[in-house]
Amino acid sequence: MNNWKKLLCSLTFVCLILPVTSISAAAEKPVDHENLVPIRDAVKNGAEVSWQQNTGQIKITKNELTIVVKVGEKQAIVNGKVIPLDHPVQLTKGVTFMDRGFLTEALKAAPEDMFISLISEGDGKEAVKYVHSSVSGVLSPTLLSQLWSALEGQNGKMTNKAVAKHVENNSVHRNVTYTFKTELTSVNITVRMNHDGLVDDLYVAAATPNVYQKPSYDDPSAYTEQDITVGEGDLALPGTLTLPKGEGPFPVVILVHGSGPSNRDAAIGGAKPFRDLAVGLASQGVAVLRYDKVTYEHTYKVASQPKFTLKQESVDQVTDAVALLKKNAHIDSTAIFVAGHSQGGFAVPLIIAEDKQHDITGSILLAAPSSSFVDVLTEQQDELVDRMKQLGLDTAIIEEQADFYKNVAAIVKDPNYSIDHLPEAFPLQPAYWWFEQRDYVPAELAKTQNIPMLILQGENDVQVSMDQFQNWKTALQGHSNVTYNSYPKVNHLLASYEGLSIGQEYAEPSNVSKAIIDDIAKWVLKVE
Repeated sequence: MNNWKKLLCSLTFVCLILPVTSISAAAEKPVDHENLVPIRDAVKNGAEVSWQQNTGQIKITKNELTIVVKVGEKQAIVNGKVIPLDHPVQLTKGVTFMDRGFLTEALKAAPEDMFISLISEGDGKEAVKYVHSSVSGVLSPTLLSQLWSALEGQNGKMTNKAVAKHVENNSVHRNVTYTFKTELTSVNITVRMNHDGLVDDLYVAAATPNVYQKPSYDDPSAYTEQDITVGEGDLALPGTLTLPKGEGPFPVVILVHGSGPSNRDAAIGGAKPFRDLAVGLASQGVAVLRYDKVTYEHTYKVASQPKFTLKQESVDQVTDAVALLKKNAHIDSTAIFVAGHSQGGFAVPLIIAEDKQHDITGSILLAAPSSSFVDVLTEQQDELVDRMKQLGLDTAIIEEQADFYKNVAAIVKDPNYSIDHLPEAFPLQPAYWWFEQRDYVPAELAKTQNIPMLILQGENDVQVSMDQFQNWKTALQGHSNVTYNSYPKVNHLLASYEGLSIGQEYAEPSNVSKAIIDDIAKWVLKVE
């Protein structure tokens, strides 16, 4: 039996029989079985059918599809749009019939449903038929065959039927997220569909509740938001331009993500720091451009590139964003700023170096490392261990983790290795990414640049310490156009936290400190 037939046959079968009294027996006529099919057959394709007695309407729903018909009428209302039918809906002997061709086409299994079902069965050979040719080498039959078992190895046995399905469209993909329960947790698998209706990428993450709460300074009446696309081609990124109300043109800040895959809000746990920055700054007259990170929107495409670099991850998109903003009449092209958080701030000097036309007016560093990446990594582990000890917590597992990262750092610093001679078994892939920028020290590059800078640091940050902040001051002490601010209670997510931050608080609702937003807005409006 074909895979699509196996899927359809496995779905629940429910019959719909309407009361005979709803239409008189005299109105019944012979059924044209060649062109008509019982509506109850629709549920064989996983749809739900209900009859509304007060209106006589029949509603058929499947995922995001809603079809409403009425006995005797020669039309169907599909998601609010009237579609003519070749034959009127008919009731005979208590069973409703309608156009066979229309119902079959409307309710056929969506390609993403077929794809996810085949993955759950470990049938990569069939699943790859739903993958766009440009990424079939990445999402290969072998990878797709092994994906489900790999997820079960990490999370325990998974149900093969999703407990939830959510669809969200952006300017690049139609994103269909399936939630599966596991023995240990719940997992979200997002299938990214392109405009041709084929699988273009995947994103897998733990399913976590959305506990984010909007900040008090979020005033929707003060701004508007537009969907935009940064860049073009296979790695184009969907994003949002948040504009202050008014005529403009407005100064604008481009937000650059920290490490790891992140959406345009930089959402983590109960925080959405990039969203907070966008609405907060826009309420004070500063536009903000944010976008989904390339490692988030194109996860498997990027992972398949063995020579993926920091420039490709955090720099190239800013160049595209600047070009986009210069064409926007609402934006003051002489007041374009870039703000990098964490790894994004680490990359800011590279971004400024790449700005050949000098389009960027100034830069903002938010909890930004000033030393080499591996030095920051080892310092971060020591800081976490120290803070946990202060809190009286068991550090055994964390110290093992610290040793692991220190070993990574030692390998990266080993002069026997380079981008031309990578270690055979490097513990964090892709190895090229680590060795390509191992000698890059952002504070040293920033010394050679002359651009207004605002450097902001939380004093309660466990991931980027105040030592890194001091390094910026030392390196740039001869620069008169640099402003420094630190905030006693602020953690790495730019939120004020009363306790000693060790990252556990990230799961709780929090917002970017208003003091940070006020300082950025004041500085931008002064510099422009």
